[in-house]
Amino acid sequence: MLAMPDPNNHADWIYDWNSATPPPIPAGTRVLLNDETLRDGLQNPSVTDPPIVDKIKILHLMEALGIEAVNIGLPGAGPRAAADTEALAREIANHRMRIKPNCAARTHENDIRPIAEISQRVGIAIEAATFLGTSPIRRLVEDWTVDHLCATTEKAVSFAVSHGLPSMYVTEDTTRTDPATVKRLYAAAIRSGARAVVLCDTVGHATPTGAFNLVKFVIDEVVRPSGEKIRVDWHGHNDRGLAIANSLAAFAAGADQVHAAANALGERVGNTPMELMLVNLRLLNLIDRDLSRLKEYCETVAQATHTTIPPNYPVVGRDAFRTATGVHASALQKAFAKNDPGLADAVYSGVPASLFGLEQVIEIGPMSGKSNVQHWLARHKIPAEEPRIARILEAAKTSPRVLTDDELKTLASSSS
Repeated sequence: MLAMPDPNNHADWIYDWNSATPPPIPAGTRVLLNDETLRDGLQNPSVTDPPIVDKIKILHLMEALGIEAVNIGLPGAGPRAAADTEALAREIANHRMRIKPNCAARTHENDIRPIAEISQRVGIAIEAATFLGTSPIRRLVEDWTVDHLCATTEKAVSFAVSHGLPSMYVTEDTTRTDPATVKRLYAAAIRSGARAVVLCDTVGHATPTGAFNLVKFVIDEVVRPSGEKIRVDWHGHNDRGLAIANSLAAFAAGADQVHAAANALGERVGNTPMELMLVNLRLLNLIDRDLSRLKEYCETVAQATHTTIPPNYPVVGRDAFRTATGVHASALQKAFAKNDPGLADAVYSGVPASLFGLEQVIEIGPMSGKSNVQHWLARHKIPAEEPRIARILEAAKTSPRVLTDDELKTLASSSS
């Protein structure tokens, strides 16, 4: 006969099939994150480009969450982009922030030069993320040869390095680029002085297997043979809904850093969501930091960009830790009664709300039971008398939605 779970042994509460085999990302692996919210995220056609005061507020929230790097813009895009990029770089310098800045640039001097000028004026290193398309389909559309791409790569990276900029070399559509081209272009970039390479799933084509295979190929066939210390980054999009899985697969294959954006903002359906990367890395015990401002980060970005967070969005959505279902509420109430917050946080949630400064919430609606009402009354210090419970429950059962606190207070105080 199986024994009851030990209430004092948290490991006894849940059998974790996720860890039934060795983890794909070994414990102790150093994982880095690069925030693309203020560059790639703003390319989403539905967003409003925020004023600089909002961008600076978002930058400080990134710092508070321990995000290691941030793309602060593409200054070659125009005067406003250049001014905002410089203001963000200056904020990092003036506040001696830990987060490291980088800037996007096409692979020609007119885009790279403004980064060097801003870096010199502000007095901090800014990594130049020079990018160009490399897949066969893009080469066909543009009438580019691989020889042309190789020459362009060498010229751009050499120019960045000669101007004192750390070089991050980026190929667009890497996940649809043939191995020979991948190998030739990244090798050329490294020879020219690039010390970081970025593999991009620009159109969200990859599966986790594809992401793993590509990262492993670049590490085995380009990075290790170069003999240089090269950071390998993964930049993914979410067109197939696989961005988080692909990013974790990239880490498992040996990538050092993943690019992501708040609320999955970015081209088309967006980038890998930064907040969910933080959630998953925390739950995998790959990072250990205070994430209590995660929801503030997401809500600030949504407000600044005039976008919305769906109510059922994981962790930061309004409904992430709310329930109005009787069975769920009954289990939660029993867990609360045992005076163990961790028990209540896990019995009907795969993500502990408390890790992110949030809490489990029980509402009352048409699918609710007596436990929902008892819990609400207890929280509001109202006696749980049977006529009051029955009155509230009857109103809930005839409602098409969850009742508001004002409606419940009116019902609780009613005498009929």
